Amino acid sequence: MAKVLGLRCKECGEVYPKNPVHVCELCFGPLEIIYNYDEIASRLTKSKILDGPLSMWRYADLLPIDGDPTVGRQVGYTPLVKADNLAKVLGVRELYVKNDSVNHPTLSFKDRVVAVALSKAREFGFDTVGCASTGNLANSVAAHAAEGKFKAYIFIPHDLEQGKVLGTLVYGATVLAVKGNYDEVNRLCSEVAGKYGWGLANVNLRPFYGDGSKTVAYEIAEQLGWRAPQNIVAPSAGGSLLTKIYKGLQEFHKLGLIPDLPTKMYCAQATGCCPITTMVKERSEIMKPVKPNTIAKSIAIGNPADGYYAADTCRKSGGWAEDVTDDEVIEGIRLLAETEGIFTETAGGVTVSTARKLINQGILARDESIVLCITGNGLKTQEAILGKIGHTIPISPNLASLAEALAGLGGVPETGRK
Repeated sequence: MAKVLGLRCKECGEVYPKNPVHVCELCFGPLEIIYNYDEIASRLTKSKILDGPLSMWRYADLLPIDGDPTVGRQVGYTPLVKADNLAKVLGVRELYVKNDSVNHPTLSFKDRVVAVALSKAREFGFDTVGCASTGNLANSVAAHAAEGKFKAYIFIPHDLEQGKVLGTLVYGATVLAVKGNYDEVNRLCSEVAGKYGWGLANVNLRPFYGDGSKTVAYEIAEQLGWRAPQNIVAPSAGGSLLTKIYKGLQEFHKLGLIPDLPTKMYCAQATGCCPITTMVKERSEIMKPVKPNTIAKSIAIGNPADGYYAADTCRKSGGWAEDVTDDEVIEGIRLLAETEGIFTETAGGVTVSTARKLINQGILARDESIVLCITGNGLKTQEAILGKIGHTIPISPNLASLAEALAGLGGVPETGRK
């Protein structure tokens, strides 16, 4: 039997065939994959996973493609860094960084979702793909489209960071800079998918695309020695990543691959665009869209498609949500770099500073295991910290000039050895 049985509406439960659609015709709710877990359980074991490739595809039995992956075969299996230096600064016992800032090929977690989406696009017979993006997804779709020999049309807000714009153009994709924010770009792409029949990763391929994020959870559990952490802090834009991480852990528990599921999920957002954290903190069932105003552009989605589900995941897991200012975002970037040598983009600064805030509030327990999800590389958002993290010291090419500069810094020890 097939491992994927079809699609189901998350709101009304209506079932659909396994086709490139993402919205229920009856209630306009989002669609999700229906897995045949009995079939999956009959063939998936720890040994099979361990014998698999060192990529996200070691978990292929839990991903919604029918055959072998055809795009993004090297994606995933990024480091889980035991962050002892950062743990000491934050005053916690056991802290890890899931570092997708080094994911292949475009240095963000979006490579996971795109590898699934474009492999599925090939199975559906698409020759043209695209997406609406705040940057990281644009990079990834363009790169994977080049690898898979798809034509690619990428839609972005007009004011994205140049690192992300160049990191999309370089792959030869057609990039359309829309005069509007992400929510306006996304609405346009919904119309584009209907008119042109392209495979848009986060529109008509969204149910398949989203489940690529589950591999973050699978890797964390495996890398922790087949156990789930007690707490995970993840940044939220559309809200899907947080929900899919929790879904991945639920699947591992359901299949007997981890013994229990103590994990509490925490949503991290920037104060300048925090509809999900506001919903959680106000204990509301209604998400109020906002107009983004933050340096954390990669997660600046004012009307997140999965916002309600992300808030619900925080609540039902026993977690919470918090947001941080742009100054705190920069401080989070600096703190992670200075303690662990990891240069993250603005979304990672949001995650680090949110975790720090939750720890200081007593919401994140200092004696429990904590995983911080770092989703993108700092080389992509250099403008956000330019002029805010120090400066170079000019010297002439001689020792006298060096000595003068060092004296200005307060001098140096007689010897560099301890």
